[in-house]
Amino acid sequence: MTDLVIRTLSTSDASLFDALPDPLGAREKHRRTRFRPEWKRVALRDGEVVARGAWWGGPDDAEPVNINWFDVAEGEEEAGAELLRSAPWRVELEINLPGDWREAVGPRAAAEARFAAARAAGYELLVERLLYRWTPELGLPERPGRLRFEAEPDDAVFFDALRRIHSVTLDAHALKAVEEGGVDQAAQEELDFFHWCPSPREWWQVARTPAGELAGIHIPAHNPSGPTIGFIGVVPDQRGHGYAYDLLAECTHFLVEQGAEFISAATDRGNVPMAAHFAKAGFPVTSERVNFHPVSDARH
Repeated sequence: MTDLVIRTLSTSDASLFDALPDPLGAREKHRRTRFRPEWKRVALRDGEVVARGAWWGGPDDAEPVNINWFDVAEGEEEAGAELLRSAPWRVELEINLPGDWREAVGPRAAAEARFAAARAAGYELLVERLLYRWTPELGLPERPGRLRFEAEPDDAVFFDALRRIHSVTLDAHALKAVEEGGVDQAAQEELDFFHWCPSPREWWQVARTPAGELAGIHIPAHNPSGPTIGFIGVVPDQRGHGYAYDLLAECTHFLVEQGAEFISAATDRGNVPMAAHFAKAGFPVTSERVNFHPVSDARH
């Protein structure tokens, strides 16, 4: 095999990124995503692109927050690993996959090649997630009317609610944060993320029972790609009543009232209760995402 050349792209050669086949449909998935040319990198062998990665961040971010496009050509897992190893950033890796990738031979092989490259570069599987997309023709979910929703301007109220919610959680990212720094870190990471989102802080809502007790919170949001179900959480002592569905229905209605023409959402594949609420609310699974996080520095 000839030597590998790793290149960071620029505006003048950004078209190189499109030189690799796209068996997993990433181009369609990212048609709304804005990538900076200088955060795109390719691996070339004999002048041919054999691996590529696009690091991504918000318009005001000085450094990328994740990698959300990563491809390797057949048999080029080590090139993909070297592309990740040699990058100046060690951030979470997102691999977007079609919903049938486990059953379809081609997509499964393409996915497993990316997984192998990520592991060789010092990344470890964090979670598999189901991705949803609601559109108006699906109809709005019925509001059960059991809870009272209201805006809450005090971040301390949300911080306390998030601490309670993440004290018992199925969410892999929250569990990772709890392991690293306790429930305070998990709660703060959520607050930081939703303050980072370009949607108004005034959208955040608490939900109370008829007796006035806090049942949970929901955060309608816009990420840079559009409207999304930002967060749904029920406090532990109010679980068992199906309130997550009430929160999801309210969040959906709220976003539509703000003009949303589609709504994205996601939940961990292992969060069976939340997946059931999305199904009940009429949110179809459109694709999946596998998240890897860096656990060792495998750079040379």
